[in-house]
Amino acid sequence: MTRSAPLQRRVILTRTLALGASLAAAYGGFLLFLQFGAADGLDSFDILRSALIFASTFWLAWGAITALAGLTTRPPLPPRHTGALTARTAILVPVYNEDPVATFARIAAMEASLRRTGMGHLFHFAILSDTRDDAIAARERMWFLRLLADTDGEGRIFYRRRTKNKGRKAGNIEEFIKRSGAAYDYGVILDADSLMEGATLVEMVRRMEAAPALGLLQTLPTIIHARSRFGRTMQFAGAFYSPIFARGLAMMQGRTGPFWGHNAIVRMRAFAESCALPELSGKPPFGGHIMSHDYVEAALLARAGWTVRVDDDLQGSYEEAPENIIDHAKRDRRWCQGNLQHSRLLLAPGLKPWSRFVFLQGILAYIAPVFWLAFLAASIAAPLFAPPIDYFPIESWPFPVLPVSQVSKALGLAIGVVGLLFLPKVLIVLDAALRGRVRGFGGALRATQSTLAELVLSSITAPIFLMFQTRSVLQVLRGADGGWPAQSRGDGSLTLAEAWAASHWIVTTGVVVLGAAQWFAPALVLWLLPVALPMVLAPVLIAWTSHPSRSGLFLTPTELAAAPVMDLQDAVLTRWQMVAADLPEQVADLGARPARA
Repeated sequence: MTRSAPLQRRVILTRTLALGASLAAAYGGFLLFLQFGAADGLDSFDILRSALIFASTFWLAWGAITALAGLTTRPPLPPRHTGALTARTAILVPVYNEDPVATFARIAAMEASLRRTGMGHLFHFAILSDTRDDAIAARERMWFLRLLADTDGEGRIFYRRRTKNKGRKAGNIEEFIKRSGAAYDYGVILDADSLMEGATLVEMVRRMEAAPALGLLQTLPTIIHARSRFGRTMQFAGAFYSPIFARGLAMMQGRTGPFWGHNAIVRMRAFAESCALPELSGKPPFGGHIMSHDYVEAALLARAGWTVRVDDDLQGSYEEAPENIIDHAKRDRRWCQGNLQHSRLLLAPGLKPWSRFVFLQGILAYIAPVFWLAFLAASIAAPLFAPPIDYFPIESWPFPVLPVSQVSKALGLAIGVVGLLFLPKVLIVLDAALRGRVRGFGGALRATQSTLAELVLSSITAPIFLMFQTRSVLQVLRGADGGWPAQSRGDGSLTLAEAWAASHWIVTTGVVVLGAAQWFAPALVLWLLPVALPMVLAPVLIAWTSHPSRSGLFLTPTELAAAPVMDLQDAVLTRWQMVAADLPEQVADLGARPARA
């Protein structure tokens, strides 16, 4: 029996239990609501709403079961190579209209961190520019020279800018692999905002060396440098909850693990042989270049027999994230299009069944909000189509027969839905307290307060995200291509006017929902307030959450003690900002100078 056989049996058991429990919860929700709706006579709207409850509850239950799997499993430590390393690794940094000062400062910090390990000579950096703005490209060339001077990186740090950005990020990486991939054993794929400890990069190579069948190893990036209320909430949630969810995901996916597009290492030969992406027939959003290429590349590696794995125990992997809801929604729009585009690949030949299920999960993640909104709309309209109540169903019986109240079933369903949302996070707090993990989040009391505040804030903003995601789905379905906009960086603060301009349609929707409920189904108004009121207040909430947080909540380990590579990045930025005032003249001089290819 191979070493992986028991682990594979655990994976199959975890998948079976997760699917079974999620389907059971969904069926329970379906049955409860069907009984509630049928109290005054079963009609088509009752069946429709019950079906929507089934789909939505399945998705909520799946997330909760993933957390439970992470809380109840402890995967064995993966093997690692302990001898001298000789493998060469390229660290790929694709950039697209990014601020080169911030991006190249991260590279300088990672290069310094690698030198501290004594193995920096085995790692090369390749800055792969797809920048379309010539002014930004000129600054890239200038700051590349500054990067070389600061790091003595001649021969280990390279820069090239493509004239055509065919295939976007995936095409950028593919072009590098075709030209230079044979010179390296491994490739670490980053985003422009990625930051990784040198020791983590070395450890990833050691794990790849110890597992010849491992084609891709994904780390769990932690959000850093968040300042706004929204950003710090996301940062806390990512650091506190995500390791548990990632562990559960790893136990479900086994050898067919995830790739999230960055902060991961790939075996160059495996990636080159397996991951050439097709261009889909037709026009975007469903045709053209594959947008969410990472999921597809993971599926292609698995199809070719390579293992794809996520190791949630790896520390020292960082990224930054949007500081406000609007920027998050813009990025989410691209992800929505990419995930819905995967519907074209569900029946692609040779894929592992679990890879197809992962595609389906991604599609459901964006369709689920539409189900909830459709459920609300159907509930408001249901009284218009409900049959009249017959108080005298028994012939010649003089006394009215009153329908039995089904409020208890409605309350039971509501409690179940709330439980699926809140219970996993409560259990994670308890687990963190028992294992001492809360120390990195300010202690048990502060971690509990932060969790409660996150639950409140996420509940209030959930209807706003529901509206943005629903709009994204409808835009894709009607054939609108969202393109690939550059990431927004900076502090992200929004004025109330800016928030209104981006969300006034959500306010209108909230007012219409409340008005329609008051007109057609007054009994629903109180139930709809937790959804409709945040929609009406969307501009206020968006603006308020975009500003800096000074509450003392949402502490994370990297705030209590900054990671060494973060200190290195800060030191580089401090040096570089001292000369930033001279940039315009230098850009003019360096704009025509050739950069390394």
